[in-house]
Formats: sequence, C-alpha cells, structure tokens
Amino acid sequence: MMSGIFLYLCHMIQKERFRLPAEWEPQSGVQLTWPHAETDWAPMLDEITATYREMVEAIERYEPVLTVNADHSRHSSVNYQCPTNDTWARDHGFITLTDEGGGVRLLDFRFNGWGDKFPAELDNAINRRLYDDGVVRGEYVSQLDFVLEGGSIESDGRGTIFTTTGCLMAPHRNQPMTHQQIEEHLKQVLCAERIVWIDHGQLTGDDTDGHIDTLVRICPDDTLLYIGCDDPDDEQYAELQLMEQELQALRTLDGRPYRLLKLPMPKAIFDEGERLPATYANFLIINGAVLCPTYDQPDLDSEALCIIGEAFPGRDIIGIDCRSVIRQHGSLHCCTMQFPLNVLNTDFSE
Repeated sequence: MMSGIFLYLCHMIQKERFRLPAEWEPQSGVQLTWPHAETDWAPMLDEITATYREMVEAIERYEPVLTVNADHSRHSSVNYQCPTNDTWARDHGFITLTDEGGGVRLLDFRFNGWGDKFPAELDNAINRRLYDDGVVRGEYVSQLDFVLEGGSIESDGRGTIFTTTGCLMAPHRNQPMTHQQIEEHLKQVLCAERIVWIDHGQLTGDDTDGHIDTLVRICPDDTLLYIGCDDPDDEQYAELQLMEQELQALRTLDGRPYRLLKLPMPKAIFDEGERLPATYANFLIINGAVLCPTYDQPDLDSEALCIIGEAFPGRDIIGIDCRSVIRQHGSLHCCTMQFPLNVLNTDFSE
C-alpha cells in the first residue's frame, strides 16, 4: 500500500516538473507539411515549393527536418507520407512539454481550421499518425477535446505563456468556456504558472483571429520582440499603439519590466485588392540560427533582421523571402513546428 502511494507521489512530483520549453532551447528537428496540388497553393505551387525548399536547405544546416508529404516524394532528412489538407505545421503540430529528466509529453490538441474556417480533418490526424508510426518519441497525450494552435501561444520556458484574447476567445474555438476557464485549462495542461493575455493588435487579413506569433515574440533575457506601427494613416495604427502600451505595462514573474524591441511594419502588401498580414515577428528560432521572413523591401527587411539579431546575439540571422507564403495569409513561423530534444526520430525510414 505504501509503495503504491509512494509511486503516485513520485508521479505527481514528476508531472509538476513538465514545462513548455522556449523555442530557443535545443531542438531535435523541425517539421514542415509539404504543399501539394490539392491545397490552396495549387495556383502557385512551383513558387511556394521553391520557398519550402529554401526553408529546408536553411534549417538542415543546423538540424534535421521532417517533411510530411501527401505523396511519396522526399524533401528532407526525414520524410513521412500521409494525406493532408494544408501546410500550416505550426497549428496542427504537436505542442511538446519536457521535464528535467529528459521526459517528453506530446500534446495533441484539436486543430479545426482556425475556428471552422477551412477543412482540417486530415491535418488534425497527422500527429497521431506520426506517433503511431514511430516518427516522434514521447508520451502521447490526447487534448482533442480542446482547440489550440501552436501559433496562438508563446513560452518563456519558465512558466509564463503569452496568448491573445482575440484568438482564444474567437467563435468556434472552445465555447462555451469562459476566459477564466480557458486560462485555468491552459495552466493545467501546459504546466504553466501564468497566462499573459494580449488584448490588442490583430493584423488586417489575418485568418487566425490574432495569433501571438504574428505580433509578440518572447526572446531570451526577458526580451519581447513586437511589431509596431508609427504611421497614423495605417488602419492598424490604433490597435498596435494600444498593444505597445500593454507591453510597456507588463512585468515579469519577479516584477521587472520586459526589455522591448520594436520591429518595423512592412509596407502594405496586397493580393487582388486584399491586404495581407505581413509581419517580421513570424520568425523561426532553431539551433544556432534564426530564420526571418523578408518581403523584398530591402531597407525594412535589413532593419528587421538587425533588430532580431539584437535579441539573439551569437546566432546566425538568415532572411527567407516569404512573399509567396504571405499570399495564403501566413509566414515563416506558421509553416514550421520545432521539436525539443529527444523527440524527432531521425532514424525513421518509410
């Protein structure tokens, strides 16, 4: 009897040590879900495929890449074949917790096409298939009764999770749960100490209802990189000014203000008269480097890369032209999902 109680208490203590690591912590690889002719990329498949190849080539200089492919094509060091709806690995991929002893918890949340806007049943099934076929290692934990996209949260690795009210409280996500109920659920399943809600800042043309990874990114040493707007004539000006004021008022868990670095706003990019949600905040942190979206705006691109470099000294800062990706209302971070150490099985072979 005592042995059973002891084991239970040990399990509970171990559970409390799980956390959502920061993106800049060591990784075992990055997932991309490959574009194909049955996706919305069909009219520009050659262009987006070239961008994805550029991403793979850049990432594989530093760590392995898993590509999930709807056919038997091979694009990277680890390839996996299964049917897919689309390509946004950030939002249908595993959200992975780790503990001090090397334990891994693979959280499989429900992806419903950003609030039932787009078909997602195939993408929602990818994680389970990856796990069942041994492509990833860890404890599989179903969270399929709760909608959560990877792009909607940011972690500092020390118990603080950033998110946005606009996204998590948007229709067709987790109603009828209240703001407080969602916060308590996130704290429990992500083993977090606090949830920081950002109430302002959604970009025009954003299908996600305001993902945090388009607006504010957590960086080492209590630094926040965020997008700003200094043009009063820009339709996004008022919201981004209010967001900036929110960030200025925020404090760390130990009561200190964050170091704030403001990224420039790209000049407005339009597709068939519709403004696209271009942002420099949608960068990907990998082992030894940061991959940053660029938009063929040399002065602004250069300024953004320099500011991102301030937040990540000692890492290579690499620009990736994301003019193709933004035409489907996403950018570089949206296309990718990193795996912490001990997760990606690089020996997997179909």
